[in-house]
Amino acid sequence: MIVKKIKQLKRLIANYNLDGYIIPKNDAYFAEYSFPNRLKTISNFSGSAGFAIILNNENYLFVDGRYTLQAKIESGKYFKIIEIPKLWPKDIFKKYKKKLLIGFDPQLFTNSILTNHFGSICNLFPIKENLIDHIYKEKNKSSVNYYYNLSNKTAGESINSKINRLLKKIKSKNIDNIFISAPENVAWLLNLRGKDNPHSPIPNCKIIMTKNKKIYFFSCPLKIKNIRKIIPYKKFKYCEYKDFSKIISKLSGKNFSIDSSTCSSFNESIIKSSFDVKCYIDPCYEMKSIKNSTEIKNMKNAHIKDGLALTKFIYWIKNNDHKNLTEISAQNKLEKFRKLNKEYIFPSFNTIAGSGPNGAIIHYRASKSSNRKIKKNDIFLCDSGGQYKFGTTDVTRTLCFSKQPSSIKDKFTKVLKGHIAVATSDINKLKNGKQIDIKARQFLKKDGLDYSHGTGHGVGFFLNVHEGPQSISKFNTIKLKEGMILSNEPGFYKKNHYGIRIENLVFIKKINNKLKFENLTLAPIENELINFKLLNKVEKNYLFEYHLKVYSQYSKFLNKKEKKWLAGLI
Repeated sequence: MIVKKIKQLKRLIANYNLDGYIIPKNDAYFAEYSFPNRLKTISNFSGSAGFAIILNNENYLFVDGRYTLQAKIESGKYFKIIEIPKLWPKDIFKKYKKKLLIGFDPQLFTNSILTNHFGSICNLFPIKENLIDHIYKEKNKSSVNYYYNLSNKTAGESINSKINRLLKKIKSKNIDNIFISAPENVAWLLNLRGKDNPHSPIPNCKIIMTKNKKIYFFSCPLKIKNIRKIIPYKKFKYCEYKDFSKIISKLSGKNFSIDSSTCSSFNESIIKSSFDVKCYIDPCYEMKSIKNSTEIKNMKNAHIKDGLALTKFIYWIKNNDHKNLTEISAQNKLEKFRKLNKEYIFPSFNTIAGSGPNGAIIHYRASKSSNRKIKKNDIFLCDSGGQYKFGTTDVTRTLCFSKQPSSIKDKFTKVLKGHIAVATSDINKLKNGKQIDIKARQFLKKDGLDYSHGTGHGVGFFLNVHEGPQSISKFNTIKLKEGMILSNEPGFYKKNHYGIRIENLVFIKKINNKLKFENLTLAPIENELINFKLLNKVEKNYLFEYHLKVYSQYSKFLNKKEKKWLAGLI
């Protein structure tokens, strides 16, 4: 099927007299979960990030280090796999004597992405119709899912308060109008949620806000039935995307602020036709990254409920006979434990349940063809999370079911030491993720080892499980502030053998005017994989106190066997 689709696409490319065509993972909302998934349609690649370029004689698939192994398995027969940011199209295409003419859908690319990927090495040609949709158009089977509002009690701040704070920020930069093109930022600003994404309660919508407080809300008109009377904002107008150009032409003022990371080339060109464009990072990113006390309280509650489900699952899987246990049956069992809670809605991402060699695929997804039986001697990596009515969770545990060799225990322990180093970081001295990332990798680095993903990402409040601007990585220099939530997930992966990752979510708390991380995630860490001789006194105390807190929180909800097992970890 893939070969047939590629051939069809190449015929369309030839009809336009092009040398190639770019297919991104994202849709017009630039969200993590896209519909339709055109990249998977043409490449079979199912990862959450990447893009393909189809040329007359060659096919390229560009992915980051998390997905290189997965991309080779899923798409290696049809595509040359290129790891970014080591190489970009502008590096690959230097070998061509002439400038290639490459087509693209301007609604799916920002000008900053095009510049970053291609520089001036190619001639880029916008095509209003999407060529992948000519080959195969994915149908949305779901019925209309209406948008809904979060109460002030849940969100901790009213819509009017958020709008007024945003207005202060744009007025300080002398901005007349702002285009908020990231749906998750609209969701945060308007205390709005929806069901347009499979794992995030995001409503697919965008807004224009003027300095006079008027808001133009662009979305599917069928989905706003339940919010027309709920949003208590007078200067609020519901619009359809087809009217975007018309509304832009009628707005007053001289300038327009856009975020170059989510404003499409198509929309930017429309705005530029009437206004001076100023490219600023959408202020909502930082505003929503700093959670208020109500959001933190709700997130704690969500993690307590989620951690109980995971704790019961860990006991269950470690005491299972493993005769018919597979990766898929294990992740389904974990889902059943989560569903016992009435406030649980759905997973916050596709569960990663990788046993043995599948655990070494960083963002592995078990399928019918890849599904392994979980054996007693396997290392089992399970990365999962949930969306609750008042919070988002993300947690990884690496488990074993039999005695493991010292080589594996030493690797696990060095990952654990990195995890503890992050959790106990002095944020007053190490003020950004780049500085903390070094601490996470230091113990592996002594052995010449590393992992090809960030140590941590920002997390939303009942929103995206991955959000910025903060993260713990080799490159992120955003200042860490009180109220931010991040993941803490160092790892190690031995290709074709096993994967190790330990992940908790943490939030930044201020105590006696000093910032520190506090764990949100409460779930036992696999002590049978620890070489305690490699832990110092501080690390041993950390582990003792952590497991004591887990036991104190959950013991009253456990049966005798579960309670005895959990007590044994202290």
